[in-house]
Amino acid sequence: MKSDYSDVIIGLEVHIQLTALKTKLFCSCSSDYRDKEPNTNVCPVCLGLPGALPVLNEKAFDFAIMLALALKCEISDKTLFFRKNYFYPDLPKNYQISQYDRAGGQPIGRNGVITIEIEDEQKDITIRRLHIEEDPGRLVHEGDITESKVTLIDYNRSGIALVEVVTDPVLHSPREARIFLQTLRNMVEHLGICDCKLSGSMRVDANISLKGFNRVEVKNISSIKDVEKALKYEIVRQQKQIARGLQIPQETRHWDEINKITRSMRTKETAQDYRYFPEPDLVVYTIDKERVRRLKETLPELPIERALRFMEEYKLPKYDAKVLTSNKSIADFFEATIKLYNKPKVVSNWMMSEILRYLKENDLEIYESFVTPEKLADMLKLIDEGIISGKIGKKIVKIMINENKTPQEIVKEKGLVRISDVTKIREIVDEVFDEFPKAVNDALKNPKAAEYLIGQVMRKTRGKADPQITAKLVKEKLEKLKR
Repeated sequence: MKSDYSDVIIGLEVHIQLTALKTKLFCSCSSDYRDKEPNTNVCPVCLGLPGALPVLNEKAFDFAIMLALALKCEISDKTLFFRKNYFYPDLPKNYQISQYDRAGGQPIGRNGVITIEIEDEQKDITIRRLHIEEDPGRLVHEGDITESKVTLIDYNRSGIALVEVVTDPVLHSPREARIFLQTLRNMVEHLGICDCKLSGSMRVDANISLKGFNRVEVKNISSIKDVEKALKYEIVRQQKQIARGLQIPQETRHWDEINKITRSMRTKETAQDYRYFPEPDLVVYTIDKERVRRLKETLPELPIERALRFMEEYKLPKYDAKVLTSNKSIADFFEATIKLYNKPKVVSNWMMSEILRYLKENDLEIYESFVTPEKLADMLKLIDEGIISGKIGKKIVKIMINENKTPQEIVKEKGLVRISDVTKIREIVDEVFDEFPKAVNDALKNPKAAEYLIGQVMRKTRGKADPQITAKLVKEKLEKLKR
């Protein structure tokens, strides 16, 4: 069934861990909880023990304001915390300390915007609110979540600081959602508040409906790629339900990463179900204008500014600069490479035409591959030194992406050194002329047909013959035959 996105309505809730913090949101436990023994990175506060009182991590507040400014949000003059009540094993207190935008509550930021580019057109994705809250613990299931007979709880993550960014329901396709999330991730990483490469550091709840039908929430999708896949699946599922004359219940569903389907978890809660009320153990926080001004002045270089600098400093075309700064890891890779090989346009061409194209075709991030700035710079130097040709370089790039080898190791292992010995190439040219007499006659009548003969020489040498020497020798032999 072909998907039609004309009636699709999508809103996203993006949970971003403030991994740059050293401690959790309301206690002094380390925020570095990954790979620790379960339930060892905890204290009375993040375990919700009786009498333990929360104390706000002020740096988390600064990071949230920085992101709100980058998103062009209106910054509240004051904010307060609420208790979001629900019983679930990963919440030791049976409530989550969060923020609320009703009943007198004010999030840190409201009415922001991110401009994305899709199909060469710009679209504004409006941000309803931005607030901070604590992360719950982590449930570990034995096998599939829907069939697991055993569930373990690790509270090491409980209390980690999150910024939640909530969009208006203005997205209308899975591709739009993916581009929005990539743009947001790029901004967050440039701000330096979150390392989105870390597992679980950026998680998404996607709300999706078809016009005129109930909204379904797909919870805790852990990667941008899977958000797009989950939305595509859910759109088709809902369309099929409607085509059969069935209702779409308002529910929460889980994205099954292994089987690539969504599964029903529970009936969707409403705001009333959470029984929000102000957190009595935390005071109302005033956000003074001086603090906002100071943070605004210290904002690091953001993607748009970085693209402009690439154009000015490295003399790159606008298109190159936009592509290279669309992802912080790619922009960092580019700048690290030109420190080792100071030919910006050459590096840009190789990154965009070979590396990024291959990564996109294989749905990989640059940090998921084995290629490094050092390896790319070394390969480009081999081309400059005449050791390999550009054509061989393209083969080497693919190997470097997939295998942890240097270009020198690949050249030696695969025997890819460029053949520049004129005598040796002339011998192969003579062989080709003997094997393809018809092609020779064609080339004598039409000089453009000589490309076929050059191609045959390259084929016989598996691309190792120097293309300039080869072309020169072929043309010389044709001129000799003409005389």
